[in-house]
Amino acid sequence: MKLIWGFCLVLAVMLWSGDARAGVLVDRISSFPNWDSKPAIAVAKGDLVYPDWMGGNWNVASTLVDLAAPLAPNIVTPGFEGNRRYLQQPVLFKVRFKPENNNGSILNYRNKRSKNIVADRTFNGLNIAKAYLGDGAVLSVKVDPTNPNRQITVLKGEKQLISIVTARGTETLNPREFVSTEISQQVFRGESDIYLNEVETTTAYRVVVGDTADIDPASKKIEADQVTAIYLSPQDPDYFAAGGHPVALYRYRLELVLS
Repeated sequence: MKLIWGFCLVLAVMLWSGDARAGVLVDRISSFPNWDSKPAIAVAKGDLVYPDWMGGNWNVASTLVDLAAPLAPNIVTPGFEGNRRYLQQPVLFKVRFKPENNNGSILNYRNKRSKNIVADRTFNGLNIAKAYLGDGAVLSVKVDPTNPNRQITVLKGEKQLISIVTARGTETLNPREFVSTEISQQVFRGESDIYLNEVETTTAYRVVVGDTADIDPASKKIEADQVTAIYLSPQDPDYFAAGGHPVALYRYRLELVLS
């Protein structure tokens, strides 16, 4: 169960659109772990759109570099202490970002008819789940064909993780830097229990190789600083005691290299 809970915290990593005021989100990352509440961002509509330089197939190394339980010892989420074993241990997986046409279908990322770069949420979700839980533990990842913000991960033993993106914000700091944040409602259905929480994932991406005017796909590399925050659901008995504060914070370093 602790492993499943830990996976719930990191699944949003690459499943990653109203715009936030410039600088708010990047300042949020730099203030880690002093987070008092969720960011003021817009209701999620459509899919998260990324810069053109994120298009392609990537090999990702995700490393947990820090974690915090701001309300400990009074409130600590299940599995928090167990997640310390992941500190400085890179987790490797593949992800894909491709253009989306007007009908919502994914095209080859070099196709100039497409204008929006979006995550391949099914491909990414499946690879991330397998990286953390093992191939045999994950049966499938399904994204609602009518709503890219709703995803179901089906796990062995009649378990499911339902994730619904409810709010989103983005910032484009300059041609090489992009920040996004998403807040998701997550429901984990076990054999006999149901767990609910709310997860915020804020990520600052920067392209570090190539000319921004015409980045050479063969030399492109991206680095990212990411924080995942866990908030209690109203159904949790400690919800009012938490007072809207995050109960767990995880900071990751991401390295993406074109495959």
